[in-house]
Amino acid sequence: MNDFTIAVVDDDSNIRALVEAYLHKENYRTVGLGSAEEAWALWLEQPPDLWVLDIMLPGMDGYELCRRIRHEAEVPIIMISAKDNEVDKILGLELGGDDYLVKPFSPRELVARVKRQLQRWYKHRADESAAAAPSAQSTVDAGTLRMLPDERRAFLGKDELDLTFKEFDLLRAFAEHPNRAFTREELLVLVWGDDYFGSDRAVDHLIKRLRKKAGQLPIEAVWGHGYRLRADGGEQQ
Repeated sequence: MNDFTIAVVDDDSNIRALVEAYLHKENYRTVGLGSAEEAWALWLEQPPDLWVLDIMLPGMDGYELCRRIRHEAEVPIIMISAKDNEVDKILGLELGGDDYLVKPFSPRELVARVKRQLQRWYKHRADESAAAAPSAQSTVDAGTLRMLPDERRAFLGKDELDLTFKEFDLLRAFAEHPNRAFTREELLVLVWGDDYFGSDRAVDHLIKRLRKKAGQLPIEAVWGHGYRLRADGGEQQ
């Protein structure tokens, strides 16, 4: 048995049992839950390493649970649902989901995505731990924006920005290359990874969230191309 615990949240006991059985074959520990309320109680007492989260749940739905979890931490969340239209997928991503599978799905594919999310997340944690070792603090500056990548903190003037994991990575890409016009596809790879499955509209939603939190930042749409952070004296496309 490995050190990872996966929470499987679905009100269909047959789906829970099937998913857990396949995860057990890969030596993951699992906790099966039939409601978001039970899942939230688990989060408060003994948070798992990854969530497999159904959207359509009795009472609190999966979207709300995802939002609450993401407000607390960047633990990986794979959303599953019978809803297969783009709007539902984008909403799941906008609320903080890392992946989205449509029912019926292959349990083997789900296990592969679980592995991928855990590898990616814990590589980030290892990188952060290495960066936390005693060393000169690096900074990234772009106009009034200052970022401390080692601490994953960002400041606009004197005010610290409250950013999610993906918002920070997106803003860092802009800050490291001021005035460069990124395509949506480039930003998808930088923030979500090169195996991202969904629409490039996820970038638009993430930009919208950044603008709400940091309205003074001149993040501009480049017509027919993508986005850039305008900053005097920066690198040009």
